[in-house]
Amino acid sequence: MSVLRVEMTVPRSAFDVIAAFEVPAGRVLGIVGPNGAGKSSILAGIAGLVEARGNVLLGDRDLAALPAEQRGVGVVFQDLLLFPHLDVRDNVAFPQRVRLGGRRAAREAVEPWLARLDLAALADRHPGSLSGGQAQRVALARALAAEPDVLLLDEPMAALDVEVRDEVRADLARHLRDFGGPAIVVTHDREDAAALADEVLAVERGRVVQRGTLAELAADPATAWVARFASGRAV
Repeated sequence: MSVLRVEMTVPRSAFDVIAAFEVPAGRVLGIVGPNGAGKSSILAGIAGLVEARGNVLLGDRDLAALPAEQRGVGVVFQDLLLFPHLDVRDNVAFPQRVRLGGRRAAREAVEPWLARLDLAALADRHPGSLSGGQAQRVALARALAAEPDVLLLDEPMAALDVEVRDEVRADLARHLRDFGGPAIVVTHDREDAAALADEVLAVERGRVVQRGTLAELAADPATAWVARFASGRAV
């Protein structure tokens, strides 16, 4: 696995989002910041889902020179974007179906992922009958089944009820540790950042203002928002 090196600008109407950072293989970087700071724009720029200028290097490959479908980036969106008319198995198999060109081969290829994420018993159910935690595991399995080199998660806990967040957070942390490549998690929640990320990158109004562990940010915060976030008081 290679290091992900990002140096890019994502144009937006209010302000440009400018980001430069690295994520080693096997590490998880949390991107945090107030609402509208540009966190999700950074993920979208890496994935090739929005216009961006600059470089997104994975080893010696510049992902920015490739269309989104060739970047090898797996994305779990905040609203999950599961296909309501497909069962769990076909949702997870969708990327493989595109790659392998056949439904049967794709369904067979994802059986290990269904087992790995404890979805085998749910394989014939549709998204409308799943709990929030189950639906999140389906979205993660779909991203991982595409065998990505980089994994991006945008507010993965936001849609979950408070009662199940601790359990799902621990489960997600385990799967992220097993991934092996560079991973980035966007979150506004300090508990998510503490459980999922090795370090955090604080972004405010399109600029990176600080990077470090939560303890380092709490000890010497660069801004008032960072101080509130690191102490658990940000909203």
